[in-house]
Amino acid sequence: MNTLEIGVAGIGVWSPQWPSWDVAQAALCGKVEAAAEAASRPAPTLLPPAERRRAPEAVLIAVEAAQQACAMALREPRDLAHVFASAYGDLPVNDYLCATLARAPGEISPTRFHNSVHNAAAGYWAIATGCMRSSTAVSAGDSTFGAALLETALIARNEAVLLVVSDVAAVGPLQDVIACRSSFAVAFVLAPVTAHPSSRLRLRLCDGAAPLAQDAALLQANHQGNPAAASLLLLAALARRQATTLLANAGPQLTLEMEISF
Repeated sequence: MNTLEIGVAGIGVWSPQWPSWDVAQAALCGKVEAAAEAASRPAPTLLPPAERRRAPEAVLIAVEAAQQACAMALREPRDLAHVFASAYGDLPVNDYLCATLARAPGEISPTRFHNSVHNAAAGYWAIATGCMRSSTAVSAGDSTFGAALLETALIARNEAVLLVVSDVAAVGPLQDVIACRSSFAVAFVLAPVTAHPSSRLRLRLCDGAAPLAQDAALLQANHQGNPAAASLLLLAALARRQATTLLANAGPQLTLEMEISF
């Protein structure tokens, strides 16, 4: 694959400890300590009040991060093609569906059923913003972040595009097979490098598996099993304006090399 070069126009972050990119940036630069479970659910203003009440956590954290990234990039959400990615989708909703199907199938909630589809967050986003641009949903297990970044970069060569990667904690019996114990969402508005030359990503796809290095100080104990948190070393480099090269899995035998420059 030829090298892809794109610019980073906007960033959004949500976790219980870091409810915004400003807070995350300060923590990643060592200026403040990460808060201990400061917030349980965001309340993204792009969603009408009724939708905020009805939407599950998986949708709320994705929409909140996306909203932040668009605001930082000074982009209208309705104008951006978007890629929403999640390794596991909505684990609490799917746990509920399995439990209810086993116990009393007739009691399945239609609202929870429609929230169980993998592109639920993208659907809420498109409806709330009135966006009619292309929409893509990506899932690639532990390689989800790298695969989604590559998918988005292919579009961002020619136009600005929104990338959102998020996962929530496993519950019930799913905890026996899925290690994710936290909620984390990250969003980027990526654009042609000529439009945003100050923060650049140069991407190259290579054969072989080489996962993004695990850094306990960044991931913290409660984010180590969250695939969306594979973005943390990239976020740290962007926060510190640190030119470096990172690697991320983009598939079973594919590695995405990310060269960051300013």
